[in-house]
Amino acid sequence: MKSLALLSFLLLISAPASAFANDFSGCIVCHNSMAGRIIYNGKEIALKVDADRYQASTHGFFSCTECHERFGENPHAAPAEVISSDIEKLSKRIKQKADTDAVALAACYKCHTETYNQVLGSIHGKNIADKKLSDGALCLDCHGSPHYITPASDRSSPVNQWNVVETCGKCHGKEGLAKKYGIEVNVMKSYTESFHGKKHILGHKKAPTCVNCHGYHNIKSTDNPSSPVFGINKIQTCGKCHKGANEKFVAAITHKEAGPIPHYAEKGLILLTMSVIAFTVLHVLLEAFSDIRDTFFRRRKEEDEDEESEQHIP
Repeated sequence: MKSLALLSFLLLISAPASAFANDFSGCIVCHNSMAGRIIYNGKEIALKVDADRYQASTHGFFSCTECHERFGENPHAAPAEVISSDIEKLSKRIKQKADTDAVALAACYKCHTETYNQVLGSIHGKNIADKKLSDGALCLDCHGSPHYITPASDRSSPVNQWNVVETCGKCHGKEGLAKKYGIEVNVMKSYTESFHGKKHILGHKKAPTCVNCHGYHNIKSTDNPSSPVFGINKIQTCGKCHKGANEKFVAAITHKEAGPIPHYAEKGLILLTMSVIAFTVLHVLLEAFSDIRDTFFRRRKEEDEDEESEQHIP
């Protein structure tokens, strides 16, 4: 009986591993060596999947058909495998965001159900699923290629603390997109010029980035009462770092252009600071020159005068 139980257990754990090995090796043996691009469903896609990078990624232990559910073992057959109904429904809602395989893009839902629902309820997700537009952000817009996704703690991840501002800026730095949706045009510029942005650029680990104020998966419009940056909600949001924050304090934190007075006041302070530094450096140099002159030239003159006076002594 014990032998039978042990055999059953071994078969149970070896079957998925064997299926993964056959599926993965069958796909990657070709795609790892491919270097070209093809047009698929009217979109240009790359055929190469780096096997080493894929296996080192967060999803490196998945078989290819875990996400590409329509594909079978035969690479030359048309993708026509039966897929789960919830994934098929979701793939139809987000198909405008998929370069090639909408089912694979929807497959994130199987493991990240709660997160995916948050995204679909966000301003980004509604833009895609409800309005049927393609310029809202979905999983891959932020996390990068599905084959090479790494944890947010990884320095190479697009959503890592040191990269997330640039990642958000890929969309929010576009003037046309900002005007289309009525959001601040210079949002990235205002951040980089702010105290928060400058601290972040200088490498301060606790400097807030986009996600610290706006969230990430469940981002809401700034005029949505549930948004962390809506109205008095900003007091609680800012209060996470700035204890005692009040309405007057949070009113100063904005992406709107400051206007001409603060702009020229800042330039004036920069000019004043540079002038003070330049004057200080010049003063130090003049002092140094004076000391050098006194040490070498005046001493030499005094020595010459002493020699002349000695020569005139009878």
